[in-house]
Parts: sequence; structure tokens; C-alpha cells
Amino acid sequence: MLPYYKTVKQAGVSEIVIKKSRFIGHAMPVETEEEAIQFIESIKKEHSMATHNCSAYMVGERDQYQKQSDDGEPSGTAGRPILEVIKNQGLKNVAVVVTRYFGGIMLGAGGLVRAYTDGAVAGLAAAEPVYKVLHREVWIEIDYTWHGKVENELRNREMLMGETLFTDKVTLLCLPLAEEADRFIAWMTDVTQGQGMITAGAEKYIEHSEKP
Repeated sequence: MLPYYKTVKQAGVSEIVIKKSRFIGHAMPVETEEEAIQFIESIKKEHSMATHNCSAYMVGERDQYQKQSDDGEPSGTAGRPILEVIKNQGLKNVAVVVTRYFGGIMLGAGGLVRAYTDGAVAGLAAAEPVYKVLHREVWIEIDYTWHGKVENELRNREMLMGETLFTDKVTLLCLPLAEEADRFIAWMTDVTQGQGMITAGAEKYIEHSEKP
């Protein structure tokens, strides 16, 4: 799994008007190629009366699933520019559709490329680009006498935390970066002088607003 990647947070929609033509940018985070295709088809259905629904997607850890569609626009003027926006922004696991309602004025090839580029940029901005950062769950079970010291150490380290359970003992869920999990466990073993029960759990992606 990648230590982190950039994608979008949610579905986003934004509209721009160029020479009376409406260009509506739609963007969506997707995990699989099937999800990307379903999203594109849903926009086509929603905007079945539109002149064009041009699209592109990039999916996979190695960007192995890529596709673009001009949907009737001159070859290379719509799908490719949309895909280039995805690539230039360094995004993964995202699908974009730019819907056009023709306004009666021809834009020419260069104008179309700029319009679909701007439509894709607008849609992606509305979907809010984020970083997905790989973390690892680490559970720490300690006696109540250790709780204050451990909590203080974690706070000083600005450790990302999950839930804390209070039973006959205190169990804290810590979420260090996956690549730092082993060092974190060694450090916490030292902090608790070996008195804590430390268990490594699953790896999972967590959203961050900035690159780690």
C-alpha cells in the first residue's frame, strides 16, 4: 500500500459559462474502475439532455486504470484535457465528468480544450482535494496508574488518537503513520517500562488536508 496519495474528499459539482455554453464539472472519489464507470453513467443519465458528457478517470495504486471519452466532441479536445488535469494535480482514484450544454457559439479546438480543462478544474476544486495517509492502529492497554503519564507523552508527541476504553484497565487507540508504527511501538514500550500490552492492528487510510 502507498504511504499516501492525493485524491478528492467527496462528490463535487461546479458550473462555468463560456460563450453561452454551460460546462458543469463533476468529480467523485472512487476505489475501483467499476465505481468510476458507474459514476460516469449516473451523470450521463442525470444530464441525458446535455450536448456532451465528456469524462476521464484514474484509478489504482499504480494508476493502472485510465480512460477518457470525448463523447462526440472533436478527438482530443475533451477527454484528454480532463485526464491531463487529473494527472497534473497528482490525483489518484478519481473520476471526472464535464457536462456541456451548447450555447450556440462554436469554440474551436483550442477553445474546447480550455473549456473542458477549466470545467475539470472547477469540479475537482468543489470535490476538495485531500491526502489519504496510511496509518496503523496500535492498541495500548495499561493500568490506570500509567494513564496520566502515557496520555501526556502522546499529547506531547501530537499523536493522532482514536477511542479510549475504560474498563478494569485503560485501552488507548493510537494511529501512528504506518511506516513509523514499529518505532512508535518500541518507544511506547520504553515509556511504559514494558508494563503495557501493546497490539498492532490494521492499516488504514486517514484523510489529511496537507501532504505528510
